[in-house]
Amino acid sequence: MSHKESKQRGQIRQAPENFLSPDLINDLSTHGLDDKRRGFMRNGLLAALGGAVGVGSSLNAFANSEGDPAILEKQVWQTTLGKNVATMPYGVPSIYEANLIRRESPGLTRVSAASVAFTPLQGLFGIITPNGLHFERQHQGWYNIDPDKHRLMVNGLVKHNRVFTMNDLMRLPSVSRIHFIECGANTGLEWGNVAVPTVQYTHGMLSCCEFTGVPLAVLLEECGADLKKGKYLLAEGGDGSGMTRTINLEDMLNEVIVAWGMNGEMLRPENGFPLRLVVPGVQGVSWVKWLRRLEVGDMPYATKDEAVHYNDLMPSGLSRQYTSIQECKSVITTPSGGQQLLEKGFYNVTGLAWSGRGKIRRVDVSFDGGNNWKTARLETPVLSKALTRFNIDWVWDGSPAILQSRAIDDTGYVQPPIKMLRDVRGTRSIYHNNAIQSWKVESNGEVSNVQVG
Repeated sequence: MSHKESKQRGQIRQAPENFLSPDLINDLSTHGLDDKRRGFMRNGLLAALGGAVGVGSSLNAFANSEGDPAILEKQVWQTTLGKNVATMPYGVPSIYEANLIRRESPGLTRVSAASVAFTPLQGLFGIITPNGLHFERQHQGWYNIDPDKHRLMVNGLVKHNRVFTMNDLMRLPSVSRIHFIECGANTGLEWGNVAVPTVQYTHGMLSCCEFTGVPLAVLLEECGADLKKGKYLLAEGGDGSGMTRTINLEDMLNEVIVAWGMNGEMLRPENGFPLRLVVPGVQGVSWVKWLRRLEVGDMPYATKDEAVHYNDLMPSGLSRQYTSIQECKSVITTPSGGQQLLEKGFYNVTGLAWSGRGKIRRVDVSFDGGNNWKTARLETPVLSKALTRFNIDWVWDGSPAILQSRAIDDTGYVQPPIKMLRDVRGTRSIYHNNAIQSWKVESNGEVSNVQVG
């Protein structure tokens, strides 16, 4: 990047849900984004930005002005005493970040206490998801379970059936590892040509955390598991939905964690407190929450949650089953749908890449809808079955553009375009969509969700 380009840094208006009022968000959830509401958002947001710091080229002019009162005059916080820790014993985000929250999709129907909450990927940095913004998928609502009353049973093809308390588990050898978790239905709406507006809704059933717990291998050794006959594990949750999933021990034994910790603290209730399974690279439904039982067996269990749900309906009418690995995938998070480039100039294009089969080896980015590709920078750390942050420089000349990212993992797998995926899988799927995501940049800088190739 030249010195001239570095001085012409463009400005991005962030996605609308980052700072719209709760009333307007509720209105959008009820009525959708019609022309009237779209115009209201555009006018309101531009007015707000204009009143604060100006719009377009005036942003740079104001920021560089020698008469800027924000730098010349003493501010309140420079002349008064601030608050102390007693006023906030458990830290919370700044009030100016109040609208960066998990959100439920207006397009998904809630049944009883079941719900989905999407992580605001457009507002996060690095690869770690804060605990309070971790995505949620609840099949029967969440619970605050008393850890003193929670138990984990291990049975089946083991020498010793055991029941562990939380104290028992936390006395065993533990590990801490960083992994992504992605719902099998992430990006599912794109199968049906439904262009939801922002990356929070297209890809927000995705998070990445440091998980702490006892390795499954240690726990099974403690119980004398027969791992010659016992090739499968049944994981059972303690919620009202009776969530049960089969885990392939031949592939996953040395990676699975029975976890109680997330990002240095105990799991949040909505993420399975006090105990959940961590199954790296496998769709989130297998990361059973409120874990109460593990059974070692010699064949897949074909439970209700895997024989009927989380399958892919193929063009032939048959179901594609037991496709739990989350394939290589990526998405540009900034600029992305709902944002707007306010002026020409230099932009840092950034996003996330991940693979359920290992590490990300490379990410390519296209600014012309896939005709030409440039290799992005992978930011460290690059870990197996974890999110990887990528960045690439871009100087926008004001012309329409289509931004895409394409990830390649260390097995050589290349993330496919949507047409290629549909040619094989048809259009009736919901789950396991890892296609390339496209964001269209209009000449006025508005960014929207489109499907290309």
